[in-house]
Amino acid sequence: MKRRWMRRWGVCGLALAWSLAAGCSRLGAQAPLTVASPDGRNVVTVEMLDGHLVYILHRDGRSVLLPSRLGFAFRGAPSLAEGLRITGSERSSVDETWEQPWGEVARVRDHHNELSVAVVEMSEPRRRFHVVFRAFDDGVAFRYELPEQPALASFEIQDELTEFVFADNAKAWWIPSDRPRLDRSEMLYSESPVSVLDSVQTPLTLEDRDGGHFIVIHEAHLVDYPRMFLAGQALESTKLVAALAPLAEGVKARGRTPFQTPWRTIQLADRVEDLAPSVLGLNLNPPSVLEDVGWIKPMKYVGIWWGMHIGVMTWASGPLHGATTQNTRHYIDFASQNGFGGVLVEGWNTGWDGDWIANGSVFSFTQPYPDYDLSGLAVHARERGVDLIAHNETAGGLANYEEQMEEAFALYRSLGIRAIKSGYVVDTIPGGHSHYSQEMVRHHRKVLETAARYGIMMDVHEPVHDTGERRTYPNMMTREGARGQEYNAWSGDGGNPPEHETILFFTRLLSGPMDFTPGIFDILRPDPDGRPRAADAPRVRTTVAKQLALYVVLYSPFQMAADLPENYRGHPAFQFIRDVAVDWEQTRVLRGRIGDYVVVARQERGGGDWFVGAITDEEGRAFEIPLSFLSSGEAYVAEIYADASDAHWLHNPLAMTISQERVTASTTLTLRLAPGGGQAIRIRKAS
Repeated sequence: MKRRWMRRWGVCGLALAWSLAAGCSRLGAQAPLTVASPDGRNVVTVEMLDGHLVYILHRDGRSVLLPSRLGFAFRGAPSLAEGLRITGSERSSVDETWEQPWGEVARVRDHHNELSVAVVEMSEPRRRFHVVFRAFDDGVAFRYELPEQPALASFEIQDELTEFVFADNAKAWWIPSDRPRLDRSEMLYSESPVSVLDSVQTPLTLEDRDGGHFIVIHEAHLVDYPRMFLAGQALESTKLVAALAPLAEGVKARGRTPFQTPWRTIQLADRVEDLAPSVLGLNLNPPSVLEDVGWIKPMKYVGIWWGMHIGVMTWASGPLHGATTQNTRHYIDFASQNGFGGVLVEGWNTGWDGDWIANGSVFSFTQPYPDYDLSGLAVHARERGVDLIAHNETAGGLANYEEQMEEAFALYRSLGIRAIKSGYVVDTIPGGHSHYSQEMVRHHRKVLETAARYGIMMDVHEPVHDTGERRTYPNMMTREGARGQEYNAWSGDGGNPPEHETILFFTRLLSGPMDFTPGIFDILRPDPDGRPRAADAPRVRTTVAKQLALYVVLYSPFQMAADLPENYRGHPAFQFIRDVAVDWEQTRVLRGRIGDYVVVARQERGGGDWFVGAITDEEGRAFEIPLSFLSSGEAYVAEIYADASDAHWLHNPLAMTISQERVTASTTLTLRLAPGGGQAIRIRKAS
C-alpha cells in the first residue's frame, strides 16, 4: 500500500480566512482556484461570478460543465448563494490502494487531488461553509461542509442550489423522479437530449453529441440527508439542478453544524466500456467500520419467490401458501444438493393476509404462520450447510420495524439466519414523507448498523439507491432499485423489453450491485388454463442463454436462481448457474453500447476461472472476442452456452447449444447472439 499526502493553505490561512482578517489579499483570495486529476485530464475551476460561487469542469481542455452555481436555500433564513467571498483554500493529495472483502474487483486504487475552498457571506450574519472538490482520473466529486458557528447552529434546507450546466446537449438515459411508483424506481429507461429532461433520477448517464465523453451524475456517502434527483429548468436548457426528496412539509433536510452533505459525483470516461466497474463512489465513502468481516459471504441462493409472482403460490396463508414447512424443506434440500448457499423464504411471517401493502403496522418479524416451523427449518438448513434468508416486508411501517428489530435480529442470530431481504412497497412513508426523504435515509442506516451488530447481511428491495455504503458496512450486500425480473411475470406491458438489461448495465448498475434475480428457464410457461400464452402476455423476453449471461453481466454478490426447482432438474444449462461465481478478482468490459449490447469478462476471486457474459437487445449480433485477458502459456477449456442458430427471444427462446473448446490467451472466440439472446461462457484451466 502506498500513500502520498500534502497540504498547502491558500493566501489567507484557515483561521484568518474564517475570521475574515483585514490583511487578507482581496486579489489573491478571489483569483480562480483549480484542481486537476493526477493524470491532468480532469480540471475543476472554482471562482466567484457576480457574488456567486461557481465551478467549471474541463476534460482534456474541453468543456464538460459550464459555470454552475453552488449554495443553499434555507427555510426561515436568507439563502446562502449570493454575496459570497472565497477566503482561503486547502490542498491535499492521496494515492493508496485498499482491498474489498467482496466486489467486482478485489483491489481499488484511490488516487486523487483535493481542493477545499472556504467561503463566507460578505454581509451579516457572515455564515461560512466549505466546498471540497476531489479530482480523480475517472471523474470528480464535491460536497459541502458547514462548520460549527453561531450564525448557523441549526438549519432547515429548503433547497440545495447545486447546478450541473452541461456544455453539450448530451444524450441521456433516464427514468423520471416525479411519477407514480417511485418507491421502486421500477420504470423503463427513456433516451433523450438533456435539454428536454424534466425531473430524473440518478445515476444519470449521458453521452455528448460527438461521442467523445460519457458522463454519469450520481452521489456518494449518503448519510442523514435526502436522496438527490435532478430537475430540468426549461426547454432547450442544458442546466440540471439538484432536487432533494422532501419531507412531508416540504423541507428537504434538517440538521445542526458541523455538517457534511453527500458527495456529488461526476464520473467521466472516453469509452462507454470504461464506465464499469465504477469505483468512484466507493472511494468517497469511509473505510469499513467492521473489524471482523469473515462472516460476510457472497452467495447464490434459491427461494420461495417466483411462484408468488406467477400465481402458483401466495404470500398469504391459505391453500396455496408458499412458505410452508414442507415446501421450505424441499427448497433447502434442492439448495444443498446443488451447492447453493441460501434459501429465501417470503410470506413466512404473520401480516400477509388481507391488504398486506397497507399492513405496515401489522407485520410481525418473529411470529411465523402456524404451517411454518421456523426453528425446525433453521436446524434442517444448518445441517445441510444452507442459510435461511428471512424476508422482512415492512410495507413502509418504519416504526413497527424499528420497534421489533432488536428482538427479531437476535432471534435470527440464534437460529443461524445471517441474511435478510427487506422490502418497502410504499410510495410515501408514514407522515407523508417521500420514500427517499431524510427520514428514510436515516431508517436505512439504522437498519444497516443494527444488522451489522447481529452479524446479518442485507439485501434491500424498494431501497434508497446505492451510494457506496458497502465500503463502510460490507454487510450491505445488494439491493433492487430498478425494474427487475418479476415484471416478466405480471407486468401489463408484457415484461421487460430485450434492450432493458443492456441499459441497466450502464445506468443503475453503475451505482452498485443489483438483485435482479436472473435464471428463469420456463420462458414459455402456459396460461393457468394450460393454453399457450399470447405473444403480448407477460413473459421473459430473452432466450435461455441470455438468462445465463445475466449472472455475469448484472453484478450482485447475492445471485438468485429464480425459477422453480422443477424447472432446473435435468436441464443441462443449469450447470452454468451451479458453476458461476459471485465474487470477482477483476472485471473487464469487452464490448458495449447502451441499449444495444454488453460483453463482460470476470475472473473468479481466489480461483483461476473466468466467466464471460454477452447480451443483446432485439437485434442478433456477432462479436470477435480475443481472450488476451487469460494467463499466457496456460491451456484452458471454454464451456460455451450459446443461442442455437434458430433461437429468437419471441419465437424460439429455448433453443441453445452447449459445447466445449480448448483455448489460450491467443484465441479469439466468435460469439453469436440471437435476437434478444446472449451467451455465457465458463473458462477453466485444462486438466
